[in-house]
Amino acid sequence: MSFHKQITIRGGGTQLVMGEGCPVAIQTMWKDKLSDQDIRGEGAKKTITRIEKLNRMGCRLLRFAVPDIESAERLGKLAAMTHMPLVADIHFDYKIALRCLDFPIAKIRINPGNIGSKEKAAQVLNKCADKQVPIRIGVNAGSLSADLRNEVLSGALSKAEALVRSAERELDFFDECNFSDVVVSMKASSARETIEANTLFASSHQIPLHIGVTEAGPLIAGVVRNTAALYHLLCQGTGDTIRVSLSDTMENEVIAAREILLAVDDHLGELSPQKGHTLCGPDKAAAHRAREASVRIISCPRCGRAGFDTHQFTEKRQDELYQLKKNISIAIMGCAVNGPGEARDADLGITGAGDKVLLFKKGTITHSIDRADADRAFREALSDYE
Repeated sequence: MSFHKQITIRGGGTQLVMGEGCPVAIQTMWKDKLSDQDIRGEGAKKTITRIEKLNRMGCRLLRFAVPDIESAERLGKLAAMTHMPLVADIHFDYKIALRCLDFPIAKIRINPGNIGSKEKAAQVLNKCADKQVPIRIGVNAGSLSADLRNEVLSGALSKAEALVRSAERELDFFDECNFSDVVVSMKASSARETIEANTLFASSHQIPLHIGVTEAGPLIAGVVRNTAALYHLLCQGTGDTIRVSLSDTMENEVIAAREILLAVDDHLGELSPQKGHTLCGPDKAAAHRAREASVRIISCPRCGRAGFDTHQFTEKRQDELYQLKKNISIAIMGCAVNGPGEARDADLGITGAGDKVLLFKKGTITHSIDRADADRAFREALSDYE
């Protein structure tokens, strides 16, 4: 049978289409184990508020680890409270997957190789088919089967080839079960191996791909490693959903993913036909992956010349700005040198100038105010874009 080039993910009254020709969907993963307090009373309100914030920031899919039946029950209850499609990430016990499917879970992530016997895995596939719930086959470099690990150690296969071989084995099983709503991921902690595996797979399959670097590290190292891999893959038209895995907050994972997509857009914009280039091959495929409206934040690194604390102001406003659904640029600059002049194209900007703070639009100063009034004035100016 042929696997679908697009899949439809349904959850919380939301429908997300993923795959060929669709926008690249950003996702992240909940960092903690769900507790009873997280889905009851004030705790539930806090959980839903944070999920809604992630959605406004651009997250379209939210995954939860489900290590036991109790976690499945909690996630199932949460799925009924939110419009965000929720994904259950399950290992080792097929009964957990079956229980999740009794609730409005949008997608299941399993590695059939560690879920038990083929008969047990087939029960999960059959129930997913009945419920119209897609499955992500998740293959990681650290969890290859023993025979593939040995082939890598002997030099018979590269790690990238082993990742692809492992994914294809699972696809063969899905084919036997006549299940076609599949997403595949092949992740390594190396950017090079991640690029090689996904490029190799995409060369012979048209199945939606979830791309990312696993165990990428803390904020700075993780962003660098993910960018190295995801930028390359997305520019060649490979990848349908991304998660920037970081030892950091979910919000920063979403922001990093958005910035990577903006960088890809910049690259493809420079290759646009309007600039005298003819898009072809991978670039042409990638150019048709329309992105959502996205704010672009410009901020200077601060130095001894600064009259305005850009670090503090950016950190305070960052999450709020990334919730704007506008194609606008916001400049947060430290002094008159790199204020309206260097950021003259910004739709809205703020900068220090001596003992004052300036607000400017498209390089034109609109207000000169006391520092104590900067927060209020910026908030009022920003309201024009909401």
